[in-house]
Amino acid sequence: MSAGGFVAVLVIELHFPDAGSLKGKRKELSSIKAQLHGRLGVTVAETGHQDLWQRATLTAALTGGSLRRVTEAAQANHQHCSHDRETQDQPQHVL
Repeated sequence: MSAGGFVAVLVIELHFPDAGSLKGKRKELSSIKAQLHGRLGVTVAETGHQDLWQRATLTAALTGGSLRRVTEAAQANHQHCSHDRETQDQPQHVL
């Protein structure tokens, strides 16, 4: 019996036009990361623009036993991140 799985890696570019400082951006990012992990089961890390106060790049990883499940989770991630924010999800690859 062979076991298999699927992995989706998403790169999410976020813009925080109302953030006035790095501290303000970090507060918003902390909330976004906690929601993604808690509600959607996404493993997420800030991977770019750490020194800019209005931009952030997050990399998220999703896993699942079926392509359909991983695709649905990636779509839910996109909807969550784009709600009330400027964002550009860039799915890199589904394996």
